[in-house]
Amino acid sequence: MDPQLLKKALGAGLLSFPVTPFDESGHFNRAVYEKHMDWLSGFDASALFAAGGTGEFFSLSPNEVPEIVTSAKASAGNTPIIAGCGYGTNMAVELARSVEKAGADGILLLPHYLIDAPQEGLYHHVKAVCDAVGIGVMVYNRGVTVLETETLLRLCDVCPNLIGFKDGTGDIGEVRKVTALAGDRLTYLGGMPTAELFAEAYLGAGFTTYSSAVFNFVPALAQQFYNALRKDERAQCEDLLASFFYPFMEIRDRKRGYAVSAIKAGVRIAGFDVGPVRSPLTDLTEKETAALAALIEAHQS
Repeated sequence: MDPQLLKKALGAGLLSFPVTPFDESGHFNRAVYEKHMDWLSGFDASALFAAGGTGEFFSLSPNEVPEIVTSAKASAGNTPIIAGCGYGTNMAVELARSVEKAGADGILLLPHYLIDAPQEGLYHHVKAVCDAVGIGVMVYNRGVTVLETETLLRLCDVCPNLIGFKDGTGDIGEVRKVTALAGDRLTYLGGMPTAELFAEAYLGAGFTTYSSAVFNFVPALAQQFYNALRKDERAQCEDLLASFFYPFMEIRDRKRGYAVSAIKAGVRIAGFDVGPVRSPLTDLTEKETAALAALIEAHQS
């Protein structure tokens, strides 16, 4: 997909990160993945992210990611597929090329590994990935990878296929600076864990969309919240926050890593045998899973 067409698609509606299913041997379960992707593609997501954060990119081997992208493209119909990409520069460049070859419509460049880096280093890291492919690239400000506004503007000047900026820092003042100075050069994506909790603040900062993790197992509810947000139906947003999202947050916050584990549990509850999370994450307990199941059941229409 042409990067500018992808940029337009990204800003047109809700986004999500499907989980990555594993079989009893711990290998990627393509059949279940395609069944889940086919289901999700019926709920009008503007784009789906294969092997992203919720898809446990951090636990996948580099050769697994292109396979997951190929599977996503085979099952998502006309929905654009953005591939996760990351780690050090050389590895990220190789992975970017491999997912482009596998058919990805774009790349989400996730934080590099472990150590802080200066802005000049981050500039060359992002530029190397953009230069390596012809598809659109989105950067993700989170963890050790936080591009300052000036660095991002420099990259916009030299990387025509840099089309998106996703934020997971929660620094509203800084991201408002980005949207004010970069303007329509980029599409802006909210990327906080359980993004609905922050969606109103990010909308006010110029972010037209966000990635919904709960779309994985309650896609109709996720769309309901997004539509209410875009229509400024504040009472409905507050009702859904109080009845679903805050109780979900209480389950999610019980252990580190549950931002992914709780989503995968929700997908299992929804009827898809996606298997467990990979180490070093751990799955929800039976009691926690039962609480999540009750919460989902209370919101079935």
